[in-house]
Amino acid sequence: MQEPVAGDVSTVLPSFPSQASLAADSYCIQRVIAEDPEWSLAIVPQLTELCLQHIICNFEKNPIMDRLLPEHQRKVLDKLSTGLPLTVTANLIHDEDYWKRCCTQRWQVCDVSNYGDSWKRMFFERHLENILKCFIPNITDPNQVLELIPLCKEYVWKLEVDQFLPPVTLDQKEEEDNFSDSGSDLGLSEVSMHHYDLGVLITALPHLEELNLTYGVKDCGMNFEWNLFNFTHQDCYNLAVALKKCHNLKILKLTRSKVDDDKARLLIQNLLDHPCLLELNLSHNLLGDKGARAVGKLINRSKLEILDLCNNQIRHLGAQALARALASNSTLTSLNLRLNCVEDEGGQAIGRALLTNTTLKSIHLGSNELSEPTAMLFSQVLAQNSTLTSINFSCNHIGLDGGKQLLQGLMDNKILTEFDLRLAEVGQESEYLINQILRANQERARLRSLQYPSVKPL
Repeated sequence: MQEPVAGDVSTVLPSFPSQASLAADSYCIQRVIAEDPEWSLAIVPQLTELCLQHIICNFEKNPIMDRLLPEHQRKVLDKLSTGLPLTVTANLIHDEDYWKRCCTQRWQVCDVSNYGDSWKRMFFERHLENILKCFIPNITDPNQVLELIPLCKEYVWKLEVDQFLPPVTLDQKEEEDNFSDSGSDLGLSEVSMHHYDLGVLITALPHLEELNLTYGVKDCGMNFEWNLFNFTHQDCYNLAVALKKCHNLKILKLTRSKVDDDKARLLIQNLLDHPCLLELNLSHNLLGDKGARAVGKLINRSKLEILDLCNNQIRHLGAQALARALASNSTLTSLNLRLNCVEDEGGQAIGRALLTNTTLKSIHLGSNELSEPTAMLFSQVLAQNSTLTSINFSCNHIGLDGGKQLLQGLMDNKILTEFDLRLAEVGQESEYLINQILRANQERARLRSLQYPSVKPL
C-alpha cells in the first residue's frame, strides 16, 4: 500500500463530487419520489442508529456496553431483550429500568418496596425462589442452582420458598401401590423423601438476611399425600448445619413444616450464640414442651427480639421454661404463643416473668385455655410493668371476675395501648371501661410521639 506523501494536499482534503455526479444523484432521488410519493429522505436511518440496532441484535455474542457513549448506552438498554441469558446481563447491566422491564414482563405483581427498592434484587431473588420451588431431587439438574450462584449472590438478601417438592423415584409408583390410603404416609421410606439441600446455596450468599421456608407442596390437588409435607430429619440436619454458617442471617421463618421437638432442638442447637439472629418464627408446627425448653435456652443465648411460636403444642411446662428465660432476658420485644395450650399454670408463670422483665412490648396469649387465675396475676403486671404496650387474651375464659381484675390493674397504667379481649367473656362493662383507658393511652402515646419524634438513622 502506497504511503501518503507529506504535504500532499490531495491526501488530506476530501474529494468533492462533480456536478455531473450531483445531477445524477438528484435525478435518482426525483425518480424514487415519483415512484413512491410517501418516500422521504428524513426516514432513512442514520448510520449511528443502524450501528446501535446491530449492537442490540448481537448483544448476546458481543456485549460491548462499556464501550458506548452514555446516550448510546441508554438507547441500547431501552431496547435490549429481557430474554438475554443471565450470564450476559447479570454482572454487566446495572440499569434499574432494564431490570424493571425484566420483572414486570415476568410477574404481574411487582412491589419493589419489598426488595429495598431495587428491581435487580427483586428479579434475582424471585428468579432463584422459582427455581427452588420447582426443583425435583433426582430429576432437576443441581447445576441450575450452582451456576446461578456467582450471578446472583451479590443481589440476594431474602429468600421466600413456600414449597419444596419431594424426589420422584422410579420405584415410587410401585411402592405407593403396595400401601392403602391409610398407610401410604407411613409406608414410604423417609430416605426417599429428602428435599433439596440448601446448604451449598445459602452459605454462598454473603448478604442473606432473611430466610422464609415451608416444606410442603402447593396445589397438589388430587395427588395429595401426607408424605408430600414431610420435613425429614435429614432435611433438618442439612438446614441446621447451613444456618450455623449464615452469620448475617437476621430473620428465620420455618413454618407449616411439621417441626417437632427433636427437629426444633437440632435447629436451635446450631443457632445458639448466633451473632445476628433477631427474629425466629416456628409457627404452625409440632413443637411441644421439650421444643419450648430449647427455645427458652436460645432466648438468652442470642439477640432475639421477635419470637413466634403460634399454633404449636406447647403446654404449661414449656410455657414455664419460656417464662424462666423471659424473666432475665433483655432483648426480646415480642412473644406470640397464640393457639397453644399453656393454661393457667403457664399463663401465671409468664405473668410472674413480666413482673421483672423490662423489654417485652407485645405478648399474644390468645386461645390458650386461660382463666381468672391468670387474669389476677396479669392485674399485677398491668399495675407494675412499664414496658408492655400490647396484650392479647382473646378466645380464653377470663370471665367476669377476671375482667374486673384486669380493669383494676389497668387503672393507673399509662403505657398499654392494645388489649384484645374478644371472646374472653369479661363482660361488656369491663370491656367498655378498658377500651376507654386504652383510647386515653393511645392519645397520650400520639402526643408523646409528636413531642419526641423518633430520629431516623441516616
